[in-house]
Amino acid sequence: MRGGKWLLLVSLYVSQGLPYGFFVQALPVLLRRQGLSLEWIGLSSLLALPWALKFLWAPAVERAFWPGLGRRRSWLLPLQGAMALAMVGLSSWAPARSLGVVLAGVLLINVLSATQDIATDGLALDLLAPEERGLANGVQVAGYRAGMVLGGGALLALFERLGWSWSFLAMGGLLVLLTGPVAAHREAVPVPRAGEERSGVRFWKRVDRWRLGGLLVTYKLGEAFSVGMLRPWMTDQGLSLAEIGWALGVVGFAAGLVGALAGGALVPRLGRRRALELFAALQAVAVAGYALASTQGAGPWLLPLCAAEHLASGMATAALFTCMMDWSSTEAGASDYTFQASLVVISTGAAAALSGVSAAHLGYTGHFSAAALLAGLVPLATRWLAPPGGKVCYPGGGLSKEAA
Repeated sequence: MRGGKWLLLVSLYVSQGLPYGFFVQALPVLLRRQGLSLEWIGLSSLLALPWALKFLWAPAVERAFWPGLGRRRSWLLPLQGAMALAMVGLSSWAPARSLGVVLAGVLLINVLSATQDIATDGLALDLLAPEERGLANGVQVAGYRAGMVLGGGALLALFERLGWSWSFLAMGGLLVLLTGPVAAHREAVPVPRAGEERSGVRFWKRVDRWRLGGLLVTYKLGEAFSVGMLRPWMTDQGLSLAEIGWALGVVGFAAGLVGALAGGALVPRLGRRRALELFAALQAVAVAGYALASTQGAGPWLLPLCAAEHLASGMATAALFTCMMDWSSTEAGASDYTFQASLVVISTGAAAALSGVSAAHLGYTGHFSAAALLAGLVPLATRWLAPPGGKVCYPGGGLSKEAA
């Protein structure tokens, strides 16, 4: 891959991770400090619903564009600008002053970011050859996590010094800077396409659709169920915003970045199926560490545990995303990929939303133990759900013979 292609994709995925990292890291802590219950904190994850529903408007993002700007830039440039403006607008509304406005702003930014992701994934599929996908998905996850390090770690660690307004103004400024590579990119003239099917239709024509759909739904389930209550647990342990930001937003996400790059590089060597199973097993071991940690309380082991869990999660995510690209058709790649991503988001979002109910009734130790059990079943489910013969993925995204 040429350097400009790397820079372009990294800038787009960092742009997505920047606001999401802040909301994932800071919002649960701020809500807990205002006395909200664990159930409500868990349900606040439903603000990410646009990421689950984006498959509904993915075909429109693929079809509608201005020829002068290009198929993808027609969406990417205005969406990046709108995200920056939304950040600037939220800088005047702290949760203590108007929690409703803040939550509405989070929802709006998630709509913009999820739509940007559709165009970004389509651009990646346009630019990448099948043999580039393993490493490129490592770079994708790494870029996203780098944005989360900036928005969720660095800014959270400085939040008590900067305050709400300057934190959001800083994120808005960073989004403007990250738009530079998009503005400089020149797209090839799009090839005219026949009438495209609704999002997900081509994916569900595969004869292995139920296996692949089951794999997408279960692969990140246990991890999402676990980490949904990790930040409230750390808050109840007495950790400050800076300490939580350092543990999860800096050390954790930096480890996730390394894991994504390592996982992306290992996928072609291990093979898709073996990588999925191995990385899921590592993820399950790391989640079990949180169950053990909850019996001991916060201590010096917390940083290496967070690093280990994020490292395994980054490797598993890179492997899954590589397969999702392979499972996407060449005719409607962005829609197919978006549909698969929506299945993952629906599954993990539901797990995160229910995590507060679990922790409230089982206690933190019981909750993390249940999450560890779910995560431990994932490698077994992967072996059962993956198509036989080792052909988990189909390079080029071709449909099965029965569906062709």
